[in-house]
Amino acid sequence: MQAKSFLIHQPIAVDAVALWLDVCGWQVSAGFPSPAADHAQERIDLNQQLIRNKAATYIFRVKGDSMTGAGIYEGDVLLVDRSMDPKHNHIVVAQLNNEFTVKRLYRRGGVVKLLAENPIYPPRLIKEEDDFLVWGVVTNNIHKLC
Repeated sequence: MQAKSFLIHQPIAVDAVALWLDVCGWQVSAGFPSPAADHAQERIDLNQQLIRNKAATYIFRVKGDSMTGAGIYEGDVLLVDRSMDPKHNHIVVAQLNNEFTVKRLYRRGGVVKLLAENPIYPPRLIKEEDDFLVWGVVTNNIHKLC
């Protein structure tokens, strides 16, 4: 699978070429290590695990620190599904006045807000004059550990 370079402000469609990885037949302990077999027992396709609707799934790279409280950090890769119905409390990618942003959606009693998951950023109340569109729902965050 060839890596693609992309910019934060441009969604990239997902090419769902099968990427098969071995799945270990045991659980990994977060405590003390346990003995385990030296071979995998099955294989999975990451596309089947991560993508619900190939035609509606796009990739965004995160810029900024407004969502760190949700475990989303600068440089992370988000999988965003445009076919899902955005609901209250979903993390979404939205277009607000022609700019993409990732935030938690608040939608209650006719009030719509975009909420950051970092206390230094205030909630953004969506007003009638705003050009606002929930672009898609974040389904997965790929966070590099090293």
